Amino acid sequence: MAVERVLDHRLDGRPVIIAPQGAVRATVYDMSEEAFQAGVRKQMALGQALRRCRDARVLPPRLHRYGKVMERMRKAALPYSHLIETGEDDGHLFVDITGSGRLLGPPVDVAWRLGRHIQEDMNLAPIWSLASNKLIAKTASRLVKPTGEYVVEPGDEAAFLSTLPLYLIPGIESGDLTRLGDFNITRVFEACRLTVDQLQAIVGQRAPFIHDRLQGVDLSPVRRTGQPPPKIVHDIAFGDDTNDREQVERCLYRLVEQAGRDLRRQTLAARRIGMRLEHSDGVRRIRQVAANPATANDFTLFAHALRVLTLTWIRRTRLRRMTLICDRLTYPPAQRPLFTSERRHMEKQDRLVAAIDCIRRRFGARAVNLGRTLVA
Repeated sequence: MAVERVLDHRLDGRPVIIAPQGAVRATVYDMSEEAFQAGVRKQMALGQALRRCRDARVLPPRLHRYGKVMERMRKAALPYSHLIETGEDDGHLFVDITGSGRLLGPPVDVAWRLGRHIQEDMNLAPIWSLASNKLIAKTASRLVKPTGEYVVEPGDEAAFLSTLPLYLIPGIESGDLTRLGDFNITRVFEACRLTVDQLQAIVGQRAPFIHDRLQGVDLSPVRRTGQPPPKIVHDIAFGDDTNDREQVERCLYRLVEQAGRDLRRQTLAARRIGMRLEHSDGVRRIRQVAANPATANDFTLFAHALRVLTLTWIRRTRLRRMTLICDRLTYPPAQRPLFTSERRHMEKQDRLVAAIDCIRRRFGARAVNLGRTLVA
């Protein structure tokens, strides 16, 4: 939005919506503060947005422009840190300045100098916030829009979050808000009174993730510039080359269990499942399938893994190595299946996987084994 107003000053002070025009199911990509105050939100249907803000001007998204500006901002931040991460097309730039105090001065001064540099170089007035992790920094930036800055001192995260409405917390989706709202829970301090088990009864498998968000816990690091996105990779080398389908599927499920356990430990879900097969003659094949919605459930992951195995394994030559790749990682989705039977089936699977995880944490990974992983 700021880029559009720099290019066209006639937009200053007017409600503006950025959305593709002419598309049947167009949704809002971004909006001005004036449109936001009128009730317009990101990902809202354009027709609904225009009913809420009838005098808004609609502009098509110019992604190439926004990409150029973000790259220019990234280059402006490089003298301050090599740990720079851009947000997911949301105009955010995370800069990790940990340990740079002796060289660059206090963090507040660094943030102020960087903001002034961007303003002078690009005629943009960036919002900036300073905090101990990305979650708190992004939340703080939402409080000072459209202009301003916010500093959350280390140790003040819980007090900072406690009185905020839940919709301001990044990662908490509309489905979560609806279910929590059914219990008249609308603010962080109200939800913080609940244990993880109590939250799970309301929001399902997203309970650990939401609990961490409400406590201000975000362990995700700022990725180095150019660093590839994170992914979960597990592989197995067969002792004797094989083309026994049952043996391969048995080993595949073990890989799925390891990947699922890693995903749930990091409170993430995979949006894509890939596989790499290496045959005894050295030929390698790689295939992948999308997981929609994203998942960290072993049973759902295994169903996707079987699909990609069928796509990848088309040769009769024996297999030597199999690699499972879970990438395009994201937070567990809040959206649940529409039909009651499907929703109950998914919730039952989630509870079963959670129970197995609990037993294995207490008694070891070998405490529970599924029948398909055992040799007949």
